[in-house]
Amino acid sequence: MRKGLTRKYKRNTSANINELSMTEMFEEFMLIKKGEGLAKRTVAEYYTNYQYFVDFIGRELTASEMTSELFASWITYMSDEMSYAPATINIRVRTMRSFLRYAYEDKQWIDEPIHKRFKPIKAPIDVVESLTPEEFRRLIGAIDDSTYTGFRTQVITYVLLDTLIRVCELVDIKRQNIDFKTMSIRLEAADTKTRVGRVVPISTRTAKLLSEYLAETEEFGSDYVFLTYEGEPMSEATVRENLRLYGAVAKITNKRVSPHTLRHTGALFYIMNGGDPFSLQRILGHSHMNMVRRYVQMTNMDVQNQHSTYSPLNYVFK
Repeated sequence: MRKGLTRKYKRNTSANINELSMTEMFEEFMLIKKGEGLAKRTVAEYYTNYQYFVDFIGRELTASEMTSELFASWITYMSDEMSYAPATINIRVRTMRSFLRYAYEDKQWIDEPIHKRFKPIKAPIDVVESLTPEEFRRLIGAIDDSTYTGFRTQVITYVLLDTLIRVCELVDIKRQNIDFKTMSIRLEAADTKTRVGRVVPISTRTAKLLSEYLAETEEFGSDYVFLTYEGEPMSEATVRENLRLYGAVAKITNKRVSPHTLRHTGALFYIMNGGDPFSLQRILGHSHMNMVRRYVQMTNMDVQNQHSTYSPLNYVFK
């Protein structure tokens, strides 16, 4: 008789014996995620995104109250009532889908495969417009490197453009990770978004600035490279705010001046200067080439200049 029980009946029987609250389920789910070695910031994002849903519901839920309709209504709320950007909505949805998949497939806490119906919404590709060489020169020229903050921002700007690293990777660079002999910076696996360590090269110009900055901050005795006035590791928010402020001083008003913009800009400049997409992929730290394509977004003028140089007719009529 037991052998013939359906999976759904088993689920209901288990749930009726000891039905957990949604928060209890989520806490057990997070034990698994923490065991996977996720970065602290990623774990914090899971909890934050879960709390957004809890705030929307306004109360605790049982397994039987967790339905596709309820989670779909959350998407409608975020989209129609709060007017959140699709990218923001999808970040929150992906966290909850991961949790719901675990609750249904791994633990059989819920009867309905909500994760199969509760999906991210279609979102336009985030087009980040790169800076032009002239705009980057203006940005550097606007930075007052006679002050500690200005000099630090100058070094950060060069490092971001030269290495194409993410801001979360930048603030976690340790002094011991910089090798001036091999002209490279080692990014530790625990500090990268993909959890895969990599080595990124630096140019002579960037190495010179880094060497000067390291000498200036040596007295703090910190393992980290980029520090506040008090010798504490910088936050990502401070890096973003400093770049935004100097972008305004440089009168770059039609584009966002941010670490992400410099990553896009560096990728484009790398290709325009003759770099190949495969080495660029490795420097960026992406496992798929389609992500690299998104970074290399050429303007119409860039395409025109490239065509003028590499037109097929130029090959015919040499």
